[in-house]
Amino acid sequence: MKVLVVDDSKVMRSIVMRTLRQAGFACDSMEEADDGISALKMIESSHPDVVLTDWNMPGMPGIDLLRAVRARGDSTRFIFVTSEGTDEMRDLAFGAGANGFITKPFTPATFQFALGELIR
Repeated sequence: MKVLVVDDSKVMRSIVMRTLRQAGFACDSMEEADDGISALKMIESSHPDVVLTDWNMPGMPGIDLLRAVRARGDSTRFIFVTSEGTDEMRDLAFGAGANGFITKPFTPATFQFALGELIR
């Protein structure tokens, strides 16, 4: 499984990747992007199986990244990992084609629950 982790915080990208491993998900490769613009280019070139993205980022927020990916007809699995989890945000995410939504703080069990069926 190839995973792309998108967050403007390097520390948070590291935490997400570590938690994914702790949750027992085997990843052939994990790539990182610090904003939606660079993530969009990476999605085009490396074709990850799963994108784990923050919502709030400079340049291109996660929701705009998702919309750009779906507008191209790309069905890459897309999960938000964000500190805000309002009902409105969840509705927007799922309405735009997200496959999951994880609210910070999270644990390995949170990842297992949210990603289990989707990734395995």
